[in-house]
Amino acid sequence: MPKSNEELSDLSDSDAGSGSGSSRSNSPKPKKQKTEAKAEKKGKEKAKAGKNKGPTRGDNGEYMFEIAPMRFATVSEFRGKTFVGIREFYEKDGKKLPGKKGISLTKDQWERLKDNISDIDDCLAKF
Repeated sequence: MPKSNEELSDLSDSDAGSGSGSSRSNSPKPKKQKTEAKAEKKGKEKAKAGKNKGPTRGDNGEYMFEIAPMRFATVSEFRGKTFVGIREFYEKDGKKLPGKKGISLTKDQWERLKDNISDIDDCLAKF
């Protein structure tokens, strides 16, 4: 966003008087407060998501396990097949609806993922 004429004239007056080319000596923006607020919010989200409340039932009868706020693992049936889904949700008119981002795994794919969990954990520990 362009600066107002008053700010521009203040800048040009102060720059003309000082030959050093240093920046203004105004107080810095409170970026730390924003960072701390974000860290605190993330901590609350992790604590909230870390509680195992057990499954809840969705509108279509699927079992829903909260992983993070508005992010769920679901167990549902579609066309006679059972799927495990991990998906972001959004609220519209008071209902939780599945978003675009997510994946659905068949039972076989879920079993293969579970078989690889220890290897995945080992790789995560390296980072």
